[in-house]
Amino acid sequence: MTKELFLTEQHMTVTILITLRLAIATVVMVPLMAISGKLQPIRRGPGRGMKALLGGDLKWFLLLTLCEPFIYHLCETSGVQLVSGSLASVVIATIPLFVPFGMWLAYRTRIHVQLLVGVILSLSGIGIMLLGGEGLSGNLSGLLFLGGAVVIAIVYTLLLVKVVDHYNPLTITTWQNLIGLLYFLPLMLLTDGSQLALLSWSPKMLFLLLVLGICCSTLAYAGYNLGVRTLGASEACIFNNAIPIFSLLAAVAIGQESFSWSNIAGIVIVVGGVVISQIPSKSAAKNLNTKRQ
Repeated sequence: MTKELFLTEQHMTVTILITLRLAIATVVMVPLMAISGKLQPIRRGPGRGMKALLGGDLKWFLLLTLCEPFIYHLCETSGVQLVSGSLASVVIATIPLFVPFGMWLAYRTRIHVQLLVGVILSLSGIGIMLLGGEGLSGNLSGLLFLGGAVVIAIVYTLLLVKVVDHYNPLTITTWQNLIGLLYFLPLMLLTDGSQLALLSWSPKMLFLLLVLGICCSTLAYAGYNLGVRTLGASEACIFNNAIPIFSLLAAVAIGQESFSWSNIAGIVIVVGGVVISQIPSKSAAKNLNTKRQ
């Protein structure tokens, strides 16, 4: 749907799209959470004023939101503009490959041979999609943006364990969207504010924004946060394996792309590599959970 918005709205920019997504998510979720009594306040630390706020969990929420949605969405949405939806989804699906490396750096968990095999296979699958389909021309910038999104997603997952045991998933997501809106709104007004009047504001545009704001910026994040809380970081990341499959099917269904042997082979190899890499992930997740604070 992100790709469709850029294709149908020539004046749509990355910052406008993300800001509108977060605004919709915030307008919908904050009142619902407040009325239902499910919105938990951010825990304060000892003392008073800003020292108490930063001494509590506010610093973790500020860092989480800086990672996702702020930097992550800038990188991901910019990458989607420059490459096909199926290739973008395959790159994002490699996140589970690299989370164990992040856990090794942060928590000194072990790196397994299966992980290295999975990395090689998945990178090979991406190479097949590039060489057999779009080629490298015009895609290097898009791949760099998407690679940055993968790195940020790993940092986000490692930071998430700091708060995921203390708040319900919808609370985490609601605060992220609200803080993220405060990050993005000044940036959008400063860089692309003049473009707002040029948008069509058609029913199709509004529908796509509603779906992205409610389903992607709210329900998807809440589901992921719940998965990390319930299953552990590595196990939750495994579900990213399904992203390229559903992205390709959706792109084919709406006429953005067509099936090709390079796409199918690349997706199979990438997903296979990710699955192989996750074979020892249960022990890694247990080590991570024992180190939560």
